[in-house]
Amino acid sequence: MSSKQADSAPAVRRRSAAGWALLGSELGVLFRRWRTWAMLAALAAVPVLIGLAVRLTSEDIEPGDGPPFLDRVTQNGLFIALTGTVVSIPLFLPLTVSVAAGDTIAGEANLGTLRYLLAAPAGRIRLLAVKYAAAVAFCIAAALTLVAAGMLVGVVLFPVGPVTLLSGDTIGVGESVLRLLLVAAYVSLSLAGLAAIGLFISTLTEVPVGAMAATAVLAVVAQILGALPQLDWLHPWLFTEHWVGFADLIRQPISWDSFGANALLQGGYIAVFCALAGSRFATKDVLA
Repeated sequence: MSSKQADSAPAVRRRSAAGWALLGSELGVLFRRWRTWAMLAALAAVPVLIGLAVRLTSEDIEPGDGPPFLDRVTQNGLFIALTGTVVSIPLFLPLTVSVAAGDTIAGEANLGTLRYLLAAPAGRIRLLAVKYAAAVAFCIAAALTLVAAGMLVGVVLFPVGPVTLLSGDTIGVGESVLRLLLVAAYVSLSLAGLAAIGLFISTLTEVPVGAMAATAVLAVVAQILGALPQLDWLHPWLFTEHWVGFADLIRQPISWDSFGANALLQGGYIAVFCALAGSRFATKDVLA
């Protein structure tokens, strides 16, 4: 090993350690905010309210009434997690992710702390990567919160036992929990594309509320466009196209087609919008 290579190795380790330290600090800031816990609590309230509503009603729920899986809740409480996830995907989940992603850069710029963060030896691209990683961490936390709250309220309010899948097969409680965790992973992946869009929008403004609102509006608009049959040619390109495709994970055997298609689509959005965010942030005047 040459002396030049030997000298560069400690520098690489120092930069790597600085990057991990910055990520740890960012995650600490994110999950110490009351706003973050308030949004997670609001998401947890969705399956709780569904469970209470079903428990307190005296009428039987017929198949097709209400959100998917609602008619199965009284037979098995684990279905509350699925119903809560389906109910939250169109609005509540995108709204909370829009807040977390839209605040990434614009929030720091608004507070005047962005220039101080860049004064550290992290670099703009590394800071941007850390901000996006924190936004993805929130996506994972949001999806897990929904599923965990749904399982908990289901266990408390309803009987829990073997689950009958959409394919008609029956699996045990342990495997059912694993399937629900797979659903949470699928939803987290779906939201990662939206987080990348929010990150890019956040680099365009110093008003975090504007970035949050614009990201949330784009999520709603994409779903509206996806519901119009006249725009069938556009649907495969919308980042919301596979958001509810996790139904394939509750069949026997598991079909990974939707998961793969969703990963490919979201990966494209992540690559494009993170690249756009990097290009914009690299030339952003943080002293303005």
